[in-house]
Amino acid sequence: MPIGRSNMPRVSVIMGTYNGEKRIKRAVESILHQTFADFELIICDDGSIDRTYKIVEEMAQCDTRIILIRNTKNKGLAKTLNRCLKLAKGDYIARMDDDDISHPERLEKQVLFLDSNPRYALVGTSRNFFDDKGIWGESIRSGERKKIDIYLGKSFVHPSVMLRREAILAVNGYSTDPGIGRAEDYDLWCKLYSEGYIGYNLGEVLFDYYESRDSYNKRKYKYRVLEYKLRLRWRKGLGLPLRYSIYAYRPLLVGLIPKFIHIKYHKNKFKINN
Repeated sequence: MPIGRSNMPRVSVIMGTYNGEKRIKRAVESILHQTFADFELIICDDGSIDRTYKIVEEMAQCDTRIILIRNTKNKGLAKTLNRCLKLAKGDYIARMDDDDISHPERLEKQVLFLDSNPRYALVGTSRNFFDDKGIWGESIRSGERKKIDIYLGKSFVHPSVMLRREAILAVNGYSTDPGIGRAEDYDLWCKLYSEGYIGYNLGEVLFDYYESRDSYNKRKYKYRVLEYKLRLRWRKGLGLPLRYSIYAYRPLLVGLIPKFIHIKYHKNKFKINN
């Protein structure tokens, strides 16, 4: 049985976690300390074998806005988030990861934006990059995202987004096809845009995204192959011209670039404006 309350909040924040004991308390506290208080925080432990569940359980006993559920075995992020969606009662669905930090006014500003701009189905924010040594970079991505932006991956920071509940339910939430690999967010944006929904990014940094400074060089090549296939599929699904198929090869080519070039590129990527 879920631990938590059963009233009708304006926002449902959903979080999947797996062995997140090192950073989850800080992530949860960043949501609990939001200036916008009318929310529920649904956390699904995806079969953790560390103290993650115990940590959140103790926090849930102190704050009834936390709803805690648990998978008996590890099922992956997409299935875990879909389980959270089934419990969500809010008009808006906000994402959060177990190692990131939401700035205090994040939810307030996203709710205000969606309330004031009914044509948009989702809104993301700009972000800082940080690791255990502190903030090491910044990414500013502001304005409406077009179909071509979505296809090229110039879209949204997944754990920073807030979506209209009816929009994400209309596309049946997250796809759980194994062929998607770890690109469940990319696939979701494509599904939404293929159905006519659009989104916007706030230029203000309202989110700190945990990423070690060398993590960009650790992605397994098999996931790059899956992303390549997914991009080929969504080029057609988004109705883009055939010439854009060439961009599907980008994940494969990036995976072949020597490490020292990755490092040089990443240093220049600390602040991205587009």
